[in-house]
Amino acid sequence: MKGKTNSSLGKSWRIAVIGGAGHVGLPLSLVLADRGFHVTIVDTDEARMRQIQNGDFPFLEQGGAELLAKLREQGREISYTSSYKEVESCDIIIVTIGTPIDEFLNPSTKAIIRCFESLLPYLSDRQLVALRSTVSPGTTEWLDRYLRGKGKAVKLAFCPERILQGQAIQELQGLPQIVSGTTREAEEMAATLFSSIAPELVYLKPMEAEFAKLYCNVYRYIQFSISNQFFMIANSAGLDYYRILEGMKKGYRRMQDMPRAGFAAGPCLFKDTMQLAAFCSNEFSLGSSAMLINEGLPLYMVDQIARQYELSNLTVGLLGMAFKADSDDPRSSLSYKLKKVLLFRAKRVLTTDPHVKGDSELVPTEEVVEKSDLLILCAPHAEYKNLDSKNKPIFDVWNYYGRGGLI
Repeated sequence: MKGKTNSSLGKSWRIAVIGGAGHVGLPLSLVLADRGFHVTIVDTDEARMRQIQNGDFPFLEQGGAELLAKLREQGREISYTSSYKEVESCDIIIVTIGTPIDEFLNPSTKAIIRCFESLLPYLSDRQLVALRSTVSPGTTEWLDRYLRGKGKAVKLAFCPERILQGQAIQELQGLPQIVSGTTREAEEMAATLFSSIAPELVYLKPMEAEFAKLYCNVYRYIQFSISNQFFMIANSAGLDYYRILEGMKKGYRRMQDMPRAGFAAGPCLFKDTMQLAAFCSNEFSLGSSAMLINEGLPLYMVDQIARQYELSNLTVGLLGMAFKADSDDPRSSLSYKLKKVLLFRAKRVLTTDPHVKGDSELVPTEEVVEKSDLLILCAPHAEYKNLDSKNKPIFDVWNYYGRGGLI
C-alpha cells in the first residue's frame, strides 16, 4: 500500500487548482509551485486572488506569507484566473470543491456538478482530474460515469487532503498522501504528482480513500464528544474535570490522546460526520450522539450560567469567534451558535476576535471586557493568555486559565 517518492517526474506538467485561493487550494498551489510546477489558481473570489498577487497571504497559515514572498522573489510561475477555460491547456486539474451538507443533513452535490458542468468543454482524455476535498462515498466513481457519459474519458483520481488547517504547508510535505484512481493510468499519474511533495504514498481504491478521509474527521469529532460529555458530567457534579483528566493521563500512556473539552466545530468535522450518517441511512448512532453532544455544549454552558446568574440582567462577552484557537476562520463556529442563544436570554451580547475579519459586530477585546458582566472563552487564542479580565467571571471550558473550566 505504500510507495516512495520520485520527485523528478512530471515537472513539465501544467497544473490548475480549482478553488486555489482557499484554505485547501492555496497552500497546495504554493507548495506545487515551489517544487517547480507551473500552477494556475482558478477561483471565483477575484478580490482574494488580487490580494495574493499583491503578496498578501489572505488567511492565517504557518509559513504561508513566507512561502508566497519566496515564490514572488524567485519569479515562480503562478497564474490567476476566474475562467475555467484556462484549464484547457493544463495537464492536471485539482478540484478542491467538496460536498457540503444540505438543510436535511444530507450530502449536496450541487457545487461539484456545477463545477464539472463548467469544466466539461475544456476537458480532454490526456488530463488528470484529481478530487482533493471530502466527498460522499461513491462520488468519485459516480463522477467517472458522469464524465464518460458526456464523452470525457479523463483520468480521474481521489487524493484527499488530511492537513490541519493553519499547518497545511508543513503537513503537505510531512504526511503520507493517500492516492486512488478509477484507472491504473489515473492512479499512476496522481502518484507521480504527489510523490513530488509527500514523503510517502498510500494506495487505496477510490471508495476506500473516500471512507478513509471521512473516518479521520469523524473519529476526531467523536473523540471531542467524549471529552465534552465527560466535562459536562463532572461539571454538573461540581467537580473540576481537568483535575480528573490530569489524574487519568498521568503516567498512563493509553489516555494520552484524550483531548480537552471545548467547541468541536469548523467546516469539516460536523459536516463529515453527517455525511457518514447519511451514507448509513442515518443509522450511525455513534456519530449522531457525538453531534448532539458537541452541538449541545453551548446550550449546556448557557444553562450552567443561568443556574448561577440572572442572565436577563447580564451583558455577556464572547472571546473568540473563530472555530478554533489561533485561526481567522469563522465557518461553522459554535461561537456564533452560542451568540444566538444568548441574544434571547442575556441582556446584551458583545463579541470580539483578534483574527476574524468581515464581522461588523466585533469590537475590541478591551471594550468587551470593560462592558461585560461575565465572559465566555470561546476560542482560546494566544492573545487571550494574559488577558486582564478585571476580575470578571469567565466560563472557560478549555481550562485555558487553569480553573477547571468552572465559572
